Amino acid sequence: MRSSGAPLGNLWGTCGASQRRGFSGRREVAIGLGAYAGYLLVRGIVVRRRGRERAAVNARRLVALERRLRIHVEPAVQGLLLPRRRRAVAVLNVAYVTLNVALTVGVLMRLFVLRHPHFHRARRATAIGMLAAQPIFLLMPTEPPRKQEHLVDTIEEVTGIDLDSGLIVKLYNPIAALPSIHMVFAMCTSAAVLSSSSSAPVRGLAFAYPAGVAFTVLVTANHYVLDIAGGTVLALAAIKLARALER
Repeated sequence: MRSSGAPLGNLWGTCGASQRRGFSGRREVAIGLGAYAGYLLVRGIVVRRRGRERAAVNARRLVALERRLRIHVEPAVQGLLLPRRRRAVAVLNVAYVTLNVALTVGVLMRLFVLRHPHFHRARRATAIGMLAAQPIFLLMPTEPPRKQEHLVDTIEEVTGIDLDSGLIVKLYNPIAALPSIHMVFAMCTSAAVLSSSSSAPVRGLAFAYPAGVAFTVLVTANHYVLDIAGGTVLALAAIKLARALER
């Protein structure tokens, strides 16, 4: 295992203090649960009738802005797979719901078990990115594109799962499209893998992973192009801040 020379890997810098920091399973569980609790706290505050109304207005404004910027490509991206390649869409639906979080947690757990010197930076960047998004979710709730009439909710239409009812909707914030937490996790996870693996196939997959997540959230109509951009910028800032804090 060694540090990478790839651009995302370089964001972690040298090992420094992370080599000296202890590894505590209880502390990491507390940090993870604390970050998720903060996320649910914001959800509880904003997911009300007034919040949903604001989220619908903000979504329409976001679509209008993308159209002015000529970057509203979500319908065209969906059209690449719908309606003829429904099996491929079904796979992307599963990836959207489960794979993003599972990979992020899995990579962090692997680095923790290996006592890798970059673990603390990777975990810190992920937590910072997630928590830094919460004020935006609170002040600017935004519906996902699947709520727009000109786009398809592929998770419900193809897979038959309604993300806005039952137990599922209580586990996440349904009006937190901007910025994309999926992209925050994807960028942080990619950087962590690039900084900790010397395997060419693994590094290649890690480098391509954020683009794959971006394509997935567009096809499934769960994030806008501007959500992806916002999540990417937030992740890069979180990675740099995690490195700076360690100094």
